[in-house]
Amino acid sequence: MSAPPENPAQWHRVLTLLADVSLLIGTRAVWTQAASHRVAVAAVISVCYASILVCGVLALVVRRTRSLARVDLCVLVTALTLVLCAWVMAHKGGDEGLLTTQAAREIAGGSPVYGQPWPWLFDHGVARTPTVYGGYDYTYGYPPLAPLLTVPLLWLGHQGAPATAMATGALLAGAVTLWRMLPVPWRPAATMVCLGFGMLPSYARLGYPAILSMALLLPVAVRWPRIGAGGRLGRTGVARAVCLGAACAAQQLPWFVAPFLLAGIYAVRRGELGPRAAAGVLLRLTGVAATAWLLINTYFLAQQPRGWFQGIALPLTQGAVLHGQGLIGVSLYLTNGSDRIDWYGHASLLLAAGLLALFVLFVRRLGPVATVLPWCAFFLATRSQDGYYLIMTPLWVASAVTAPLSEFAGAWQPRPRLMAGPRRRPVRLAAVALVLLPALASGAVAATGTPPLRMRVVAVRHPSPTAVSLLTVRVTNTGDTALTPHFTLTTGQGMDPYWRITGGPRTLPAHATARYELRPPARRFHVPRPGVRIRLRAFTADPQTLSSTDVGPALRAPSPRLRGRSGAGRDARSPG
Repeated sequence: MSAPPENPAQWHRVLTLLADVSLLIGTRAVWTQAASHRVAVAAVISVCYASILVCGVLALVVRRTRSLARVDLCVLVTALTLVLCAWVMAHKGGDEGLLTTQAAREIAGGSPVYGQPWPWLFDHGVARTPTVYGGYDYTYGYPPLAPLLTVPLLWLGHQGAPATAMATGALLAGAVTLWRMLPVPWRPAATMVCLGFGMLPSYARLGYPAILSMALLLPVAVRWPRIGAGGRLGRTGVARAVCLGAACAAQQLPWFVAPFLLAGIYAVRRGELGPRAAAGVLLRLTGVAATAWLLINTYFLAQQPRGWFQGIALPLTQGAVLHGQGLIGVSLYLTNGSDRIDWYGHASLLLAAGLLALFVLFVRRLGPVATVLPWCAFFLATRSQDGYYLIMTPLWVASAVTAPLSEFAGAWQPRPRLMAGPRRRPVRLAAVALVLLPALASGAVAATGTPPLRMRVVAVRHPSPTAVSLLTVRVTNTGDTALTPHFTLTTGQGMDPYWRITGGPRTLPAHATARYELRPPARRFHVPRPGVRIRLRAFTADPQTLSSTDVGPALRAPSPRLRGRSGAGRDARSPG
């Protein structure tokens, strides 16, 4: 007599249902756009709506685990279809997609890629990356794998469509790979985190190379503590090492997670095999990954070695202005700036090093968070936007499901005598504090800095009641260092284009005061409605500083005095 069919666990049903529900987020906006432009796409989306409803019913009523697995497959196919429909409706891409496509065109034409500015790509409202030097970064600043994979897709057209197709294809392939590699009951999590909520598909439609790097890291993250088990990499281990090297050749974010994975693999293998065999596994794994990375970069390294090196290091050296949701918000929004902006970068690097040290010391406890812990360092960085965490969330799921705490029970941990003695608990707590203290102190130094420039609006030219064509600002350098300021007005998060300085000194000496005439980049600055915060910001590059002041009342309340011409453009003078 055959055994009765196994009933699926209730949590499996709920997970399937959540994955199904996540497909509803953002779908209506795509359908609305398609209904007026591409009726066939709207019809396909309507079929997907029907699939979502049917899958929601089946997830709660099917009686066998195999039947629920088929529902999971249907949810996955529905999600893949919706992502493709969204790409058909919006595939022009953002700044990174345009840069990646242009880099692919340069590769196809045999021209250099790195160090080549392409300002014409940003002529039609495309977001630009402002720097503290008063300009913008128009060059390609990522490793070359993304444009290499974009070259075969250049036939798709102009703008960023080839890069967005590459990124979307990588996302779909990564989602299917993760879905296939996870245990059957956990497969809905792959659909939900990769394709649901509209999060990662939107980044793919912008052409982010980080999507490609994430997709390549997924095979590495699944069951990563078992890489090199028994002292052998095998075909699977070699393939994962190649994926790790390729991910590092696609974007810089894998550079931060790779040390954690390698350290964790060494600790687990050393606990199993001993130090010599574990070192051998680590060397072979690293060697294969480095070879894959080097092969992808060889052409560009030979073509322009200096430009290539400067290009792939650009995100670390470009001097981009503050942006993001991390600690830098203190200087951007809660205070009027800081004269110690560089310390945010120091704090981020110190925190990354400190977290890696803690990971090595306490790998048996921290092993499961190897794919999560590295991103904590970005909270203190000068560029701390949430995309750094969000794009890599599928790695979190892969590690959580396939690398539980039990995998690290026998992992090797370095244990100095003090940390293994009778008073080991307070000593370990002191070690944690000692490792993290430099990063926290650096962050505090940056956040508590004072703005070096004191700014006050003294005249405003209003060609109309709600527009500004000229702004005159009295600026005092309160610091001991001469500064070269670059000005902009912001009305929310992010940085608006720099204003042109038409009067005033280029460099303001220490303890000097001068008047600056500032003109908006688009001839006129339209004053937003009351209630919107308007801030005048001044960035300097050497040293990196930020000074801000609220100018909303001055811009919204024109008076005869403010309408008149000012004495802007005078030479710098000492106060008093």
